[in-house]
Amino acid sequence: MAQYFSVHPANPQPRLLKQAAGLLQQGGVLAVPTDSSYALVCQLDDKAAVDTLRRIRGLDDKQLLSLICRDLSELSNYARVDNAQYRLLKLGTPGPFTFVLEASKEVPRRVSHPQRKTIGLRVPEHQVLLDLIETHGAPLLATTLILPGETEPLNDPETIRDQLERQIAGVIDAGACPLEPTTVVDLTDSPPEILRRGRGDPAILGL
Repeated sequence: MAQYFSVHPANPQPRLLKQAAGLLQQGGVLAVPTDSSYALVCQLDDKAAVDTLRRIRGLDDKQLLSLICRDLSELSNYARVDNAQYRLLKLGTPGPFTFVLEASKEVPRRVSHPQRKTIGLRVPEHQVLLDLIETHGAPLLATTLILPGETEPLNDPETIRDQLERQIAGVIDAGACPLEPTTVVDLTDSPPEILRRGRGDPAILGL
């Protein structure tokens, strides 16, 4: 049975976030709100948790996963970033963008793209998720919570618990969040390529 954490959207209770972070550290997958839609998250270096996340979504190892960080200082640990890329990252963070970058050696090979060795990276503008990452003490691996055969992400935390209660460790309810995925921008190409248009406005990046 998935645990249910009802937290304040602006000032989430540290006690509840600590309990949720404990589930992550035990290898659990959580459903969490973001600034785009609900997402599934787990620890980066936990193979079993990553496999669970992929199984719930129906993803193979070629489907890009994203690393959610608190700020750009963490991004540099997991991706190779040049000056031009960094300028675009600064323009789009925090916010509803996922940036595709060349993965560094810190990223386990099983979670980067097997051929291109890339990883999706993002810094959300969502206080609860940022506080959860800080409590956990490390970035989280994530994917939008869209179930196999569906085109829209799940967005109601009670529905998420009902449908996934035996597959995930917990659900964080911080109220409604937008029902639109991130805009995905591939920074490994020159010029950058928009792979998916979502909530983030590419004009902010000059694209």
